[in-house]
Amino acid sequence: GILQHPDGTVLKQLQPPPRGPREQEFYSKVYDSGCCDSVLLELREYLPKYFGVWSPPAAPNDTYLKLEDVTRKFKKPCIMDVKIGQKSYDPYASAEKIQQQVSKYPLMEEIGFLVLGMRVYHVCTDSYETQNQHYGRSLTKETVKDGVSKFFHNGYCLRKDAVAASIQKIEKILEWFEGQEQLNFYASSLLFVYEGSCQATTVRLGEVTLAEKRVMPRGLLGGDILEYNNNIHVINSTENGKIEASVSKGLSKFYALHKKAYSKRHHHGQLSLKVESLEQGNVWKSSTCITQEHLNGNVLPQLEKVFCHVPAEIKESANVEVRMIDFAHVFPSDTRDEGYIYGLKNLITVLQNILDN
Repeated sequence: GILQHPDGTVLKQLQPPPRGPREQEFYSKVYDSGCCDSVLLELREYLPKYFGVWSPPAAPNDTYLKLEDVTRKFKKPCIMDVKIGQKSYDPYASAEKIQQQVSKYPLMEEIGFLVLGMRVYHVCTDSYETQNQHYGRSLTKETVKDGVSKFFHNGYCLRKDAVAASIQKIEKILEWFEGQEQLNFYASSLLFVYEGSCQATTVRLGEVTLAEKRVMPRGLLGGDILEYNNNIHVINSTENGKIEASVSKGLSKFYALHKKAYSKRHHHGQLSLKVESLEQGNVWKSSTCITQEHLNGNVLPQLEKVFCHVPAEIKESANVEVRMIDFAHVFPSDTRDEGYIYGLKNLITVLQNILDN
């Protein structure tokens, strides 16, 4: 199991031999201070940081790996564990062990990965949905796409920004695997983490009136930002005659909403919403014109179109981590790890299909 150390790291109890010592040896080799192997030095980028081993004073014979807590920087971490590769047993496994592993998920060789579990934050209910390994084993070739996409759905919309950022990070790991012939990984996983919480952003919609007004919570004045789940609340401010829609921002801190209000006398209630990327080079710019007719009782679908359907070109918009974990079955090799490469490529294909559709 995984425990938390007071200093913010996590503690993974060492497994019985030979698995535990093998995993410790792997981390020690990769993070050795005298390491000059460029392949292993690059590999560090894709692992949790390793801080040696630790034993509690009350139980000095219990050994734990001391590792970076990849989820620590997130407010509402959404987490998924995906086992990668066509085989979840190593070359030294007995016939009984092989049969046991294959029977757990017969499609492993064809699909190349297995969802071991996920925990997804739903913004509308301020709660988590969890799925265990039985969920992953129930997925078939036909349903695996929808099964994986559940991890990126926050109960309100599909977090395409998180999907796109995940693809880019997996592609970097794939590049590493395609360039190394010294290690093969079995029963190893990728840990996915993205930020599930939403930051509120305010959009000024101009001097228009709505036939259907949403309820304003007590104490909220015009000009204030309403940070309230992932819903849109339209606020009528009698002081300045403006309407503000507070949109819980599901994209990330890299995006800001630029407001452009037109005078009623010129445009008769028509307004423009403009979303721009703050990334270098302004990768994506999109303007959506919404008429007063659309706004009357129908602001949610219009703004959803702007905020939730992010183009695939945006790769690093979301705060996402993808790290390799679980190294009890890593072995020296003189060939490429084709089983792991197959799994990574298939997972990228599934994620790309989620984006495209």
